[in-house]
Amino acid sequence: MNILRKVLLASVALTTIASSVAMAGEKLVVVTSFPKTLTTPFENGFEAMYPDIDVEVINKSTSSSVKYIQETATSNTSDIFWASAPDAFEVLKGDNLLIKSGVSNAKIPSDVGGYPINDPDGFYNGFAAAGYGIMYNERYLAAKNLQPAQQWDDLQKAEYYGHVGMSAPSRSGTTHLTVETLIQGDGWEEGWSKWKFIAGNFSNVTERSFGVPDGVNSGQFGLGIVIDFFGLASRASGFPVDFIYPETTAIVPANVGVIANAPNEDAAKAFISYLLSVEGQELLMLPEIRRLPVNADAYFNAPEGFPNPFDGSIKASVSFDVNKSGDRYNVVNSLFDVMITYRLDDLRAAVRAVQLAEEKLGDKDNAQARALIAEARALIAEMPIDEAKSLDPDFSAIFKKKRKAATDVIEGRQAEIEQQWDAMVVANYKRATELANEAASLL
Repeated sequence: MNILRKVLLASVALTTIASSVAMAGEKLVVVTSFPKTLTTPFENGFEAMYPDIDVEVINKSTSSSVKYIQETATSNTSDIFWASAPDAFEVLKGDNLLIKSGVSNAKIPSDVGGYPINDPDGFYNGFAAAGYGIMYNERYLAAKNLQPAQQWDDLQKAEYYGHVGMSAPSRSGTTHLTVETLIQGDGWEEGWSKWKFIAGNFSNVTERSFGVPDGVNSGQFGLGIVIDFFGLASRASGFPVDFIYPETTAIVPANVGVIANAPNEDAAKAFISYLLSVEGQELLMLPEIRRLPVNADAYFNAPEGFPNPFDGSIKASVSFDVNKSGDRYNVVNSLFDVMITYRLDDLRAAVRAVQLAEEKLGDKDNAQARALIAEARALIAEMPIDEAKSLDPDFSAIFKKKRKAATDVIEGRQAEIEQQWDAMVVANYKRATELANEAASLL
């Protein structure tokens, strides 16, 4: 039986929940980063249970959602925040912009991959689990005579130059988690070095996270760095794609919470209860959604081959630190944009020069060329700040403004710091390109 139809029929079994809440004629306003392909089935199922409640969905990116909730706090008209990134919820929690829902479900384990599914303080609930990895187009790779990348390290290889797509963490909460996961897994210096050399192989940085699976599906580029459900949903929808979890990944819950001063608090809590029920959780396995339920009972009817984060089949080596991620959320986004997004051409030129020099060097015994290449690599990898600085609360408090484009003007102390970073990376990428070209000329 169609999963959505099952949910609608199952509303009869859930009438005890509905009857306990007086919500006639209410509007439930949901602020979310999720696309309509995800929100519409839940909206329809919930409205079938509660015919007198009209669900209104406000769609914004995760970072824009956080900013919107912050800016409208004194005159809030929204009830629910619904998004993937737990660090975004931590930001709102720290600003006292979420309230405890009091909603729970006994069929949901306490953790997934060692990570708590629900906020230990009760300010938000996990409703789905997700990992981060590499999506690839099988036909594209076959045409280019390329193999699928299995690990993050693979994406640094010269053979993938121009074949990789990714969004920026400042534009996507799920991408932010991906960036932070590798930094936490490999350490600040090594993690950022990998991101730079991976970015050197980028075809482009997409405007939104959805642009990455779209680019892989259409063959605009062959590999995309995505949250798992993008790859799983595309595959289930018939695209010639697949998805791989690298070992350096984390399984992290996507979340839902009630916004402080919600006009329709009871309706908001009922919505969360519905999300966590088996009927709601089974919607996550629809082909167009393909997220991992957190309610263990939902897996009894899972499609064949559907990933299960509770049976050990997903090897996630990173124990994600949401507090660390939240503390430096805007700092990491600014670093990525300054070093990668807005200087992508300079970075690609430097990385390509290194790749070509290393190809010419091969196994040759040329100490001078090898030293020049090593110096070029070090210049590309150099960071403008260390990890301790990124976690300094006074320093991180400076980073409040977000660019939508490289030309956007940011003033004050944040602008001064970013200008200093930019000057450093531009000089480093230029010098790295020169050194790599010099090495190549010796071979």
